[in-house]
Amino acid sequence: MKTCIIFAGGEISATDFIDKKADLVICADRGYIYAEKLGIVPDIITGDFDSYKGKLPEHFEIYRSIPEKDDTDTMLALKIAISRNCTDIRLYGALGGRFDHTFANIQTLIYACEHGCKMTISDPDNIITVQSIGTESYEKYDGWYFSVFSLTEKLLIESMTGVKYPLKNYTLIQGFPLGVSNEIISDNAVISIKSGLALIVRSRR
Repeated sequence: MKTCIIFAGGEISATDFIDKKADLVICADRGYIYAEKLGIVPDIITGDFDSYKGKLPEHFEIYRSIPEKDDTDTMLALKIAISRNCTDIRLYGALGGRFDHTFANIQTLIYACEHGCKMTISDPDNIITVQSIGTESYEKYDGWYFSVFSLTEKLLIESMTGVKYPLKNYTLIQGFPLGVSNEIISDNAVISIKSGLALIVRSRR
């Protein structure tokens, strides 16, 4: 499984827990600023560079786009990661700032999931991913909430165990947040999904 780190242009603080080991590092536009500050050398820089005005180094792969495009800079980075056969993708700098960008980054998680990738958005207080049909396990973090939301009209959960409020053969709907603020009470939470897409959010209290 090839791994990729993507730096987006949201907010990254010195307290972010960033795993610097990856097969590929991509900076999306202003994300290059964060990589520089962290001393991380990217393999690829991409974007329309409407938010990064500095000089770009010549020795990196650079993919320029125009501002009038369908893909966000983060989506461009994800598509490059997929084209390089990366299936474990970690996105930083995807939260905070403009809410429309945050929501677009959630949609980018969906795209990654639908293309066979495991992608996570992380900051010091949140770890976010998307789960499709099948069974996945989520590690417990002390002092963190565990929330599950339906990204599709209906989400059929065969079982959800290891949590304070377990579910069995239950259908979550998109229009009601029943799955918010659960807690993992075992070493791991285990979710089996029969149909639909789930947004999985672990948040620090």
